[in-house]
Amino acid sequence: MKTSICMLSLTLMLMLLVLSHNILCTVAVAGEREQQMKKTYIIQMDKSKMPASFADDHFQWYGFSLKSVSDSADMLYTYKNVIHGFSTRLTAEEAELLEKQSGILSVMPELRYELHTTRTPQFLGMLGGINEAVFPASEKLSKVIIGVVDTGVWPEIKSYDDKGLGPVPRSWRGQCEEGKNFNSSSCNRKLIGARFFPKGFEASILGPIDEKVESRSPRDVDGHGTHASTIAAGSAVPGASLFGYASGTARGIATQARVATYKACWSGWCLSSDILAAMDKAVEDGVHILSVSIGRSQYEDLYTDFIAIGAFSAMAKGVFVSCSAGSRGPESDSTSNNAPWITTVGAGTLDRDFPAYVSLGNGKKYRGASIYSGTPLSSGLHPLVYARNASNSTSDQCAPDSLIPEKVVEKIVVCDQGGTNRLDKSMVVKKAGGMGMILADTEGYDEEQLVVDSYVLPVVVVGQKAGDAIKRYITSHDNPKATFSTGKTELGVEPSPVVAAFSSRGPNPICVELLKPDLLAPGVNILAGWTGAAGPSGLAEDTRRVSFNILSGTSMSCPHVSGLAAVLKAAHPEWSLAGIKSALMTTSYATYKNGKPIEDGATGKPATP
Repeated sequence: MKTSICMLSLTLMLMLLVLSHNILCTVAVAGEREQQMKKTYIIQMDKSKMPASFADDHFQWYGFSLKSVSDSADMLYTYKNVIHGFSTRLTAEEAELLEKQSGILSVMPELRYELHTTRTPQFLGMLGGINEAVFPASEKLSKVIIGVVDTGVWPEIKSYDDKGLGPVPRSWRGQCEEGKNFNSSSCNRKLIGARFFPKGFEASILGPIDEKVESRSPRDVDGHGTHASTIAAGSAVPGASLFGYASGTARGIATQARVATYKACWSGWCLSSDILAAMDKAVEDGVHILSVSIGRSQYEDLYTDFIAIGAFSAMAKGVFVSCSAGSRGPESDSTSNNAPWITTVGAGTLDRDFPAYVSLGNGKKYRGASIYSGTPLSSGLHPLVYARNASNSTSDQCAPDSLIPEKVVEKIVVCDQGGTNRLDKSMVVKKAGGMGMILADTEGYDEEQLVVDSYVLPVVVVGQKAGDAIKRYITSHDNPKATFSTGKTELGVEPSPVVAAFSSRGPNPICVELLKPDLLAPGVNILAGWTGAAGPSGLAEDTRRVSFNILSGTSMSCPHVSGLAAVLKAAHPEWSLAGIKSALMTTSYATYKNGKPIEDGATGKPATP
């Protein structure tokens, strides 16, 4: 009898354990489903409608409002400088209920933004001659702080050397936040602040950042943020170059200004909740200039564009905001960051080029561009093939896994621009066994304006006319062959500047009466500081490490104007933000020295507003 009772008790205990496990699993699954149903929302509050009972702590009002619609939701960030409000995760129903409450100005879903990817001070006429008078005394410029919202910073490079700089400005209220592989000692009198904002990104991926591929700290593993901040205010570094190209003294536009970085972009994702948090903290910390090389791939109106919303309050608090126009040219109506209170910057070329040549088996030779520095092609001519004739599809753009190895092994492959990233195309060719690549511009690109990259195999970029001629040669010959020859850095290239074909352009999609971009600045083949966590190509397979890299984009032109604004801020501290913007725009030029209008790189014709 006792044995039967024991067996019965044991059976009941096992049944209870199984039942408890099933209940826990059901609860866990339900919780996971609920999280998957939720989205991040940014809630903007109207403080004038805050109940008097919360007068001592308006954050309690935020929390009370949130808990009234969701017991499980927590605030990701609270904002108090560029907006009043918070961000959180809600279901659509919860968001709708919250929006109906008194004191709620708006409940808007998270938006994803994107990054807009030695010689520029001379080119802008800022070194030598009468224009040296533009520069304020170094002690004045050293009081100006440029905040950069981007992918972070690689503090070890020489561009952040603080030699010759005095104490950190007393107006500075920020800090150097610590994280994995980033200590407070990483900051100095040049890089005076560094913060990171991962909560929106982590909420979107429903988990913590994978520190095997990203650093949960201000450290830049992408390179974009380091490049941008050193353009704006990098210290002078003699002997800078990328594998000998663009050699000289690399310096930021505002060399003596201080830098504070705000990491809001993670693994290529820049989410509005993180961007707003970065802008909010930058204003609180006391930056004078905000440089934001980030934008939407599609335009938003001024009431839903979070960069525009944040920039408005920053401007109202005396912070100059410079943003990139976008790199979606030559399409019209393609600009981002179109708010009138933002200084929106397009991209143009420098008077510098990196010539390279493609020689064909028929004796014809075509000029292109290259900064390849690895093992060159062996002497003599090599088999040449057009990607369309060596693809498992009709693709001529060297898309991933599109090339048939037997048709490209030990051959130079001609790939057309578009479809996929230029650097990814080179890796596709290399993995398929190709020995080199000719990257041909297609319709909409003028052959005088060639963007170079640090490829992992020999590559020459050619314009549309040259590319078409090379493809005609391949079609008309049974055994087409080619070889490459590279040159050195060439200065004094004319005409310059030319509006970059990729630079986004107007008309302003929000307000056609307001011309955008406001300004053009150097944004093609720009040398600046680089991360030690990635090779110059940015490809995972690239094991090379450099201190400087050459990139193109309005992401590069924006910090040029940020640096110029810092110079004017220091020289004329009494000027308003509108006065600084006006000075930048009214002292720019729309013609060359010979009186002819600046050219559009997409058409070869005069650029228009």
